[in-house]
Amino acid sequence: MILFQDPQLTDRPWVEALFRASGNRGCEYSFVTLYIWGQTFDQKIARMNGYALERLRGSMGYAYLFPAGTGPLEPVLSALEADAAERGEACRFVCMTAEQVQALEILRPGMYRVEPDRDGWDYLYDIDRMADLTGKKLHGKRNHIRRFEDACPDWTVEKITQDNLAECAEMDLEWNKHYRPDIENAQQEERTLLDERHAMSRAFAAFHELGLTGLLIRSGGKVVAFTMGSQISDDTFDLHFEKAYSEIQGAYPMIYREFARWLRDHVPGLRWLNREDDMGMPGLRKSKESYYPDQMVEKYLAVRK
Repeated sequence: MILFQDPQLTDRPWVEALFRASGNRGCEYSFVTLYIWGQTFDQKIARMNGYALERLRGSMGYAYLFPAGTGPLEPVLSALEADAAERGEACRFVCMTAEQVQALEILRPGMYRVEPDRDGWDYLYDIDRMADLTGKKLHGKRNHIRRFEDACPDWTVEKITQDNLAECAEMDLEWNKHYRPDIENAQQEERTLLDERHAMSRAFAAFHELGLTGLLIRSGGKVVAFTMGSQISDDTFDLHFEKAYSEIQGAYPMIYREFARWLRDHVPGLRWLNREDDMGMPGLRKSKESYYPDQMVEKYLAVRK
């Protein structure tokens, strides 16, 4: 049985190196994602033969991420299959790309049942298009930003630092005051908000150790929006969190545009912004589709027959 362990901040260098070596643009192949959501999904890691391995709990039970790294894949795949068998579980791989599905089929022809996981597909946007909000399709976003500028003429933007991080946490707390349902009776969106709040607390607590970067917008002396994320590949930046007061029209598109501009100016070679998946939530899907994604990171589920 493989010895999987809880991810620690000291694991970041080697996990990040192997995740990046895979070239995967999906949000799961991010040490930040692994660490901040680790307790929610019981995510654990191990290292084997030049690969990072991850075991996690999803809606269908325990599963693995497809191994990330370099070197012979077959021995690592066999070890994961043996690990699942010893635990009395079906061997499942989640969040697989089409390339990973192909690699699995080459090594295990016809041995896995593969299904698309549309709710888990990530939305990728061209950073120049998001920074400039060009084109007729994004005319509505530009209008929303003008409304924000009219309502908040004193708005300023700041990079998140140790000096203002606590203000973001306070804003998040206030934002969540209306979302504290009984976990046993919570609906999907309410559960998601509770899980997100826990993940965000871990992000705040280890903001600098995780290498997170973020911006906030201030108006009237208080934080009205903030966002934070991390780079997951040479050309892709993952937006882990985005919060704004929805009653302030245009606050969301404003913080998104400003962060896209800041990243374009400060991170050479960046092309894609990954706004992660929509989890099958209609409101979230509508919001992310309203920016007209340039690409989707398609993901699949594979289960050993």
